[in-house]
Amino acid sequence: MKPERSLVAQRPLARHSEALLRPAPAAAELLPALARAGDQLARKLRLALAPLHGGEAAMVECSAPQDLPASDFAPQGLVSISLHAVGTEGHPLLSVVEGDTVLRLLDRAFGGPGEAPSPLPRELPLSAELMVQRIEALVMAPLAATLGLAGGIRSVRRAATLAEVATVAADAPLAVLTFAIREGARPAWTLRLGFPMAALADLVGTARPAAKPKTPAAPASPLDTPFADMPLSLRAVLVDVALPLTTLSALEVGQVLAVSIARSVPLRVGEALVGHGSIGAVDDRVALQLTQLA
Repeated sequence: MKPERSLVAQRPLARHSEALLRPAPAAAELLPALARAGDQLARKLRLALAPLHGGEAAMVECSAPQDLPASDFAPQGLVSISLHAVGTEGHPLLSVVEGDTVLRLLDRAFGGPGEAPSPLPRELPLSAELMVQRIEALVMAPLAATLGLAGGIRSVRRAATLAEVATVAADAPLAVLTFAIREGARPAWTLRLGFPMAALADLVGTARPAAKPKTPAAPASPLDTPFADMPLSLRAVLVDVALPLTTLSALEVGQVLAVSIARSVPLRVGEALVGHGSIGAVDDRVALQLTQLA
């Protein structure tokens, strides 16, 4: 079947602007942003990890980000590697904790001195799995807050080898942050986080639009709690007399001092002037009738 007439385009074909086809940010641009996020996270982890150390704050240091292949992410030996889904997009994130660290923290949690068995077991027991979950819960909430992730970070699975847990290829580049955690004289332990380079722009906020400025909050009302129930001491200065030192040194019991009470007595809260009033009496008690408010 042939058309009755030749087909002619109604409008020119769309052509992409070269300015809109700029390449994604390079690692050299993204790693400094990740380093700043790592330093912020280190400060938050000092208190966040305190439940693992008997409530004591730990010293946390973050190393400079490393560009490593996924195959070099986890150290050799007994480890626990976890895969997490980050944000609403579900970007992968890897974390690893060494097995002897988990066992030392587990021994301390059960009242022990915080020592790992020697030799180490071939695999971590179930109780160690629960300790890893606790570490991740204490770390991922501050990490999500540091990165400004609305969707949070959720754990997907964990295993003893990268091949069992990871969805990234062994040669995929990762930006790796290593945190050294030390409490007092106890041996330091390390936590590693691996961010896929392909998703790093989204994770560190480079590709995220700037947040809208927040509307300034209205000032709190003094009639609202907790201000409404706060007790304040009012002070009315009835007499303020200046006497020379010679008169003060010669004072005797029964001596009468002539003083004059001002018609307008100041009323203060601390050093702040609230108002003025006049002195009178109500039910045989001295009273102050307010005549002016500050």
